[in-house]
Order: sequence, then structure tokens, then C-alpha cells
Amino acid sequence: MCKHILKLFTILLSGLFIQCSSPLSPADYTTFVNPYIGSDGHGHVFVGANVPFGAVQLGPNNEREEWDWCSGYHFSDSLLIGFAHTHLSGTGIGDLGDILFMPVSGNFQSKKDSATNYPWISKYTHEDEIVKPGYYSLKINRYNILAELTATERVGFHKYNYKATGNSQLIIDLEYGTGWDAVTQTQLRQTGDNSICGSRFSTGWAKNQQLFFYTEFSKKIKTLDILSSDKKTGINTVLIEFEGNGELLAKTSISPTSIEGAKNNMQTELNHWDFEATKGLANSKWNTELSKIKVTTENPRDKKIFYTSLYHTMFVPSLYNDSNADYRGTDREIKKNPGHNTYTTFSLWDTYRAAHPLYTIYQPDRVNDMVNSMLDIYHQQGKLPVWHLHGNETNTMVGNHAIPVIVDAYLKGFREFDAEDAFEAMKRSALLQERGLNFLQTSEYIPADSMIESVAIALEYAIDDWCIAAMAKKLNKTADFELFSKRAEYYKHYFDRKAQFMRGKMADGTWRTPFDPVASKHRDDDYCEGNAWQYSWLVPHDVEGLIQLIGGDKAFTARLDSLFSTEQKLNEGASVDISGLIGMYAQGNEPGHHIPYLYAYAGEQWKTAQKINFILNNMYFDTPNGLSGNEDCGQMSAWYVFSSLGFYPVNPAKGMYVFGSPLFDNATIQLPGNKTFEIKTVNRNRINIYIQKIKLNGTPYFKSYINHSDIVNGGTLEITMGSTPNKYFGTDMGNRPNSAY
Repeated sequence: MCKHILKLFTILLSGLFIQCSSPLSPADYTTFVNPYIGSDGHGHVFVGANVPFGAVQLGPNNEREEWDWCSGYHFSDSLLIGFAHTHLSGTGIGDLGDILFMPVSGNFQSKKDSATNYPWISKYTHEDEIVKPGYYSLKINRYNILAELTATERVGFHKYNYKATGNSQLIIDLEYGTGWDAVTQTQLRQTGDNSICGSRFSTGWAKNQQLFFYTEFSKKIKTLDILSSDKKTGINTVLIEFEGNGELLAKTSISPTSIEGAKNNMQTELNHWDFEATKGLANSKWNTELSKIKVTTENPRDKKIFYTSLYHTMFVPSLYNDSNADYRGTDREIKKNPGHNTYTTFSLWDTYRAAHPLYTIYQPDRVNDMVNSMLDIYHQQGKLPVWHLHGNETNTMVGNHAIPVIVDAYLKGFREFDAEDAFEAMKRSALLQERGLNFLQTSEYIPADSMIESVAIALEYAIDDWCIAAMAKKLNKTADFELFSKRAEYYKHYFDRKAQFMRGKMADGTWRTPFDPVASKHRDDDYCEGNAWQYSWLVPHDVEGLIQLIGGDKAFTARLDSLFSTEQKLNEGASVDISGLIGMYAQGNEPGHHIPYLYAYAGEQWKTAQKINFILNNMYFDTPNGLSGNEDCGQMSAWYVFSSLGFYPVNPAKGMYVFGSPLFDNATIQLPGNKTFEIKTVNRNRINIYIQKIKLNGTPYFKSYINHSDIVNGGTLEITMGSTPNKYFGTDMGNRPNSAY
């Protein structure tokens, strides 16, 4: 009898231990991530192995070189050409894809033919893949090889298990680069019994990218054969052979400065051969960052989308310095340790809206370094970054959106950068005689017959100017405040009261005709990846001013209603970026991300709740085609993270978050100093989507927004939800969000 009781007790203890230590335990937040989300459709996300904000993004590459393959990989594909060490995520232009590795075995034929530039290509299925944060594996059926990948910040770690008979072989291709760039110069040489090094210089989106690498193998190199080379560029492809089959490990470190820098990066970050330990550390790094926001819900779908979204916000900006902090500047010169980490891949037209404000909450330790990286770029190229990529200014997209990122950081109390230097950088960047700024300084608007995308450009500049004015006021720079606060209102020149749209205005002051608010061509009209319906709301810095232009609160909300309900269709040939449509509202592209929150400025927050709840549940999915547009370096996901928590930064530099409709029962944000900010919802479910009342730290709270300081000071926000709108919530003028400096 006692033996049976002891046995039962042992079983119960074992079950309890398994439950507590199971990989599915809530303590491992990486298990809630589905890296495939956004890899199908037009999401363009990176799939592979990396660590948060790491320089290395090691993952699979397909042969196709079309728009949906900007990241080098697309879920619809089934042809592998190898594993590259750098990738973009969610962009609308491709680049990178540097240093391609492909393990092969004896049936490999090296000669290229008309069918493919990659004769080593192999078919695969998703059943042969395993994808987790910090880890990727694929069974390469053609060669009977199991490939596994993981990474540190600057080192890609490969593990290949060759199961076919004969020697192990590995192709290294320096010519490949996601189809958008062209190699200009390469070098590759053997440096020891089991090591090689080299470099790849290329021109593409980044006009002068320079990448150096150093590789060590766990076996001695038997032979190294050059498969292709070019007199102008150098060695393109090599085949390395190792004795026997079985396991081969390869570590490749990268550097923007030199081969010696790459070698030092490996010695600093990965001076051992323990693949499992490295994989575990990568997982731990992801878990640490993901666990900074803990959400509770009975809906596994929502949880998976949330943590995948949070995961996607940490691909970029990516590190662009060696482990000793040296980096290559925009002036192409090597810069010694500036005293901070240097970042690159600033997709600012996208990420200034929500991704960077999100970092100020859950990645505050990186914010100062990001700002200092932008200021270094300013000193090297004479202006703040526009869209910066691996030491190159691409000048892609419109606006000067390093400005709101810097001002947002400063107004929120970040002080580990020179404020006077930052202000001077913003002011000079805004007063340049380029990219339409010259017209603003002479005519107060950009004539539509002077350059394309004039409306989009000017509206984005007005946001930047508001930000400069806000910082000028904080720094007691009266003249600068007066200048830039005036420029922040130049958006009014574009509003046609009769048509109720922002329109292109000609040099003679007349409206451009003919006018069709639905019309939109890719980079060939007055807007940028949008049309008049979307751009007529791009005034997040002065919503009250826009309300006045439209005719007051009721006219404003009625006009907003029409945006979401119009049955007009996009014209043939419209920009593919106008996606995720609800009426003519486009969730799939960034310029409209703030629009559903504008109802709160007119005292109808309940309509914001209605729209946000619909978007959360109908525009984001836990499937490969789970995004309604390009991920755009984390912005599409940052919108979801903010909105699912229950608020959003309409004006990204104001430090004010407008309430929407929270998705979770509970959310806890970990803050510095062991503080937390907890968001509790009462009576929340799929029907109860409207805010009834709010308490902040136990005290009734009547505003339809919350300030950044309230969040980072820590505390508890309790939101009671209901199935019908409380139309009095946030109605009073004093309780509405505002645009005051």
C-alpha cells in the first residue's frame, strides 16, 4: 500500500516538474513567436537566425529577385540557393544578402547553365524547416544535409550534418546579393588550416557598401577551388572540400571596418565551438527582450501575433560597429570608438511613427545610442539621416524623420547626447536647399509642377518643423520657435476647403487639375505611396488645426467616417503599397497609421475604439500572410504592439498616447529601476470593446489619452470595458488629446 502511494506521489511530482519546466511554459516567450508571420504576401520579413538588434541576420535565400523577395526569402518559394549573413526585413527595396554559404555533396555540378545562375540550387518544403527566434534549420534533400543556423550579434554560426557518403563540400558565393545590388570588388583567401577571410564591396540601394568577414571551420580545409572569378571584381564563388562526412561547423564574423575587425569580433563573441550553447544564448537574449512586456489572454492567436510583432520590432536598427565599437562612417572613414554603439538601417519614414516611440518605453537603454548614431551621421554627411543603410545615405522616402526621433527622446528626458548639437543638426537639416526644402523657404509650399510627391513631402516636413519648434521652446530659443512653429502650419496651403482634400498646388497658386482623390501612381503624382484620401489626414502635430479647416468637430468626424466607408475603388495601376483597405483607409502603409485615433481629438473616442478593434482582429493574422502590407523595419508591428496594449502616439514626439481599445486582459511593462506599468482590463471580451471608465493608480481618470511620464513612472491603469459606447468619455475639451507645444 505504501509503495503504491509513494509511486503515485512520485508521478504527481514528476507531472508538476514537467509542467513548470515545459518549453511551453509562459517563462519562455519565444514559444509565442511565429517567425513565418509576414513572410508571405507583401510582408517582406526576414526569416532566419539573429539576436535582438544584431548586425548578423543569417538565413535562407531563394533564387527569385522580385519585389516580394526583398528580404531574400518568400514563403511561397521552394528553391534554396544558400544562407546569407545579412538581410533586410519588411522593406520595399532589396539589398544586402552578403556572404552566401551553401553546403553540397558529391552530386554537385559546378557549371552554370541557362536554367539557373546557381547550379547547386535545391528544392525544399516548409515541413523540412524549423524556425524559432535565434535559430533556423533546414533539411537539404538534394544533398542529404541537415543545416542548422544560429547567431551572436556579429557572428553567424552554421552546423551542417552531411549524411551522404564522401567528403563534405561548401560553396561560398560573394557575387549574390538579393538581386538589388551588384558586387564591385571581392577578396577571399585561406589564412590557415581551417580558416578563410575576405570582403564584399557592392553597389545597390547602399551605393558603397563594404563588408569584411572572417570564417573558421571545425575541420581542416582539404581543397579550395575557385569556381568563378572576374578580372574587375575578383573571386565570385569558391568550393571548399573537407575530409569525410558527418558534422561540419562554420563560424563567420562580419565587420564594417576590416578583416582584422571581423576576426576580433569572433574572438570576442564566439571563441568556442558549442553550437547548442550559442543557440541557447540566442534564445535567452530573445526571451529577455520579449519578456519586457507580459500580456495575459485566453486567445492564443492574439498572444502569438503580439509577441511576433514585438520580435519584429527588434530586427533593426542593427548594430554597425565592431565589438571594440569602431565603425565605418558615411564619409567612408573608419571611426574609432565614439563611446556608444553605432546603429544602421534607419527606415525613418516608417519607424518614426511608432517603432521609435515604442523603444523609449521598452528599449530605453538603446535610445541614446540610436540618437548619437544619427548625430554622427550628421557630422559626416552634413545632414541627419533620411534612410540610412550600412554607412550609406539612400535619401529614400520623404521628410527629415530623424528629427521627430531626436525630439521625442529629448522631450522624454533622454540626455546622453548633446542637446545643442542635436538642435543644430535638426535646424541645419531643415534649412538645406534640397528635396523641396528650398521652396518652403521661399514660397511656403512646394509647387506641384516643380517636383513629384509635393503634397506628401510638404506634409511630412510640417511634422518635422513642429518637432523642431517643440525642442526650441524647451531650449528657450524664441526665434527658432517662431520660425518653425510657423512652418509647421504650412500644411494649410494644401487644403482645398471646397474639395475637402489636401491637393497639389501649382507655382501660380492654382490647384493641379484634373483632380481625382483616388488616383495614385507609384512615385509619379503629388502623394507618396498613397492618394488624397490618405494624405488629407497627415497632420498629427496639429489635429485641432485640421478640425478647424474641415469645419469643426461634427464635420471632422463625419469626414473621418466617410474615409472608412467610401466605396470608391483604386484606379488601375495604383501603388501596390495602398493595401489593407477599409473604405479608403489603408492600414497596410504607414502614413495613415494614426488616422483611426483622430476621433478622440473631436471628442468621439468610442469611434476610435471601434476602428482599432476591427483592425486588430481583421488586419493582423497568425499566418504567413499575416500582414496587410510591408513590415517596414518594425513599424507595422509596432502599431500592433501599441494598439493591442490600448494606446498609440498620434504625434510621435509629443509623449502623449491616445486610447483605443485594449486587446488583452492584462499587460505588464517592465521598466528601469524594477518599476512596472500594469494595464488591467475589466469585462474585456470580443463584444466589450468600448472604454467605460479608467482609473490610474486607483484614481478616476477622465482623459482619452495618457502621458509618457505616467507610464514610465510606473503604476497601474485599470480600464473597464463595455459592449456599448460611453459617449461621454473624453468628450470635454480638457480631456481630449491636444497638439499644444
